[in-house]
Amino acid sequence: MMNFIIVSVFWNKHINLKYQNEKGEINMETLEAISTRRSVRKFTDKEISKEIIDKLLKAAMNAPSAGNQQPWHFMVIDEKSILEEIPKVSLYAPMAKEASAAIVICGDPSLEKYPGFWVQDCSAATQNILLAAHDLGIGAVWSGIYPLEDKVKGYRDLLGIPEKIFPLSVVIMGYPLEVPKPIERFKSERIKYNKWV
Repeated sequence: MMNFIIVSVFWNKHINLKYQNEKGEINMETLEAISTRRSVRKFTDKEISKEIIDKLLKAAMNAPSAGNQQPWHFMVIDEKSILEEIPKVSLYAPMAKEASAAIVICGDPSLEKYPGFWVQDCSAATQNILLAAHDLGIGAVWSGIYPLEDKVKGYRDLLGIPEKIFPLSVVIMGYPLEVPKPIERFKSERIKYNKWV
């Protein structure tokens, strides 16, 4: 019983602390990041550093995955000429022309232990990138690719992605020119407890 009390006190104290990084900077708490993150589609021309891109990729790779198989690959796009081609592949991604960078999240079914779960695994990685970007002051938007065959083929052709690899999503990012205000999305009528009645 004593061990439980000590662990409980430590855990309660720990979860109430804000994360402090290696430079001593205090970043936002998880719930704050989740509730204030919005899709950003307008960017300044400021470049995103490799250091920040690496942090986003580390966040992505910390996502949960089925059987901890991590069936993903990430393609970083920071060449302006390629970013400007993205809207030709996806009409819903015109913001890529103004972006500083993009990360294409790809699934690799050959790395799976449980077939078919790569979509969920790569979606979790995508969300981690979005939250980490927001925490670091980067504006970002998720643009879907898979399962639309024309988009999958378009990104494969544009980026030289092998046939056995499936691009799931692309996170388009840059320093925000404007940030939409947070909105309340909680809907109690969408919640069921124990049984659907």
